[in-house]
Amino acid sequence: MAENTENTAPEGPGPRKLQGVVTRDKNDKTRRVEVARRVQHPKYGKFIKKRTVCYAHDEANESHLGDTVEIVESRPLSKLKRWKLVRVVTKAPSRTLAGLEGAVAGGTLDAAKK
Repeated sequence: MAENTENTAPEGPGPRKLQGVVTRDKNDKTRRVEVARRVQHPKYGKFIKKRTVCYAHDEANESHLGDTVEIVESRPLSKLKRWKLVRVVTKAPSRTLAGLEGAVAGGTLDAAKK
């Protein structure tokens, strides 16, 4: 009867995982992630878009602005950071200057000079 003296309490569901979009990546190793959700208005029943802002720790600085990422709840890392980046789900299309230069040099400025 007293053979199994270990604490065998069942584990809970574990830390929460959320998926959101990176909206700020200016700080080193910190990302601001917005998680969108839809809630029903209690009186009128219309679905309303709401968002939650989470600050996540990105150790390798692998995510950038516009990326869809998966974050997991963790212990408090700083005043605002309570989440860690798990993975980058989808990368945002890159906004390079090479793509913009082609559009500007396309002819609208050249026609104005002639």
